[in-house]
Amino acid sequence: MAIASINGVRLFYELTGGGEIPLVLVHGSWDSHHDWDLLVPHLTKSCRVLTYDRRGHSQSERLPGQGSVREDVADLAALIEELRLAPAWIAGNSFGASITLRLAGERPDLLRGLIAHEPPLFSLLGGDAAVAPMLEEIRQRVGAVVERIALGDHAGAAEQFADTVALGPGTWARLPREVRQTMTDNAPTFLDEAQDPEQIVFDLEWVQEFSRPVLLTMGDQSPPTFGPVVRKLAQAMPHAEVRTFPGAGHIPHVTHPDAYAEAILAFVRKYS
Repeated sequence: MAIASINGVRLFYELTGGGEIPLVLVHGSWDSHHDWDLLVPHLTKSCRVLTYDRRGHSQSERLPGQGSVREDVADLAALIEELRLAPAWIAGNSFGASITLRLAGERPDLLRGLIAHEPPLFSLLGGDAAVAPMLEEIRQRVGAVVERIALGDHAGAAEQFADTVALGPGTWARLPREVRQTMTDNAPTFLDEAQDPEQIVFDLEWVQEFSRPVLLTMGDQSPPTFGPVVRKLAQAMPHAEVRTFPGAGHIPHVTHPDAYAEAILAFVRKYS
C-alpha cells in the first residue's frame, strides 16, 4: 500500500511491473484501482503500471465541498510527476478517459501517448438532432440516479446506474460482490461529479495540436451515445486510431481483458 500527498489530498496508488514502459491507468466513475485487476497481469512484463484511486474513491481521501474534473486532471499530472513516470502512456476508461484527454490538452509533455475508451463527453454532440433523443434519455436516467444518491440510497443508485446507464439490464446482479460494494461506497463521489458543471464539457481545440499517438476505443455492445463521441474526437485528433472490440461494452478491461491488453500492448510497441 502506498499513499501520496497530491494537491492536498491523500491518494492511494500501486506501482507494479518490471517493464521499462511507464503506463498509467485511470479508472472511471464509481470505481477504484481494482477495476484494472484483470488487466494489470497482462501488462507488467512490458510495462511499469501505475493504478490509483482517484480523489473521493475508495482508499483515497474524499474532501468536503464541490469537486471538479479540473482537480482530477491536476491530480493525475502531479502524481505522474511525483513518481517520476513522465513521459508516460496513459489509458483511461469512461470518465477516466475524459480526464486523460483533458491532460493531453493541458500537459502534453507528460504523455508518450494515450488510449481512451468511451469518454462521456456528450457536450460534443450538442446540436446533433440524430442523437438528441438518446442524450435526453441518458440525461433523465442519470438524473434519476443522482436523485437516488441524494436521498441516501447508494446501493440502489449504483444498481440503477449499472443497469440503465452504463452496462445494460441485469448487469448489477452479475457483478462480483466486491465490485457492487465499491460502487455503493463511491456513490457520493458520483453525485459530486454529476454536480460539476464542467463534467461533460470538452472543446476539441484543446486536443487538435496533440501530436502523440492516440488510440480511441469502443465496444460494439456499448450504449449508442459513445460511438458518436469517439468519432468526433477521431476527426479532431491528427494522430488518432480507432478500434472497436467485438462483443465488448463499456468496460472491456473487465469483460475482455485479454483482447484489451493485446490492443494496448500492440499500440504501445508500435510507437515505442
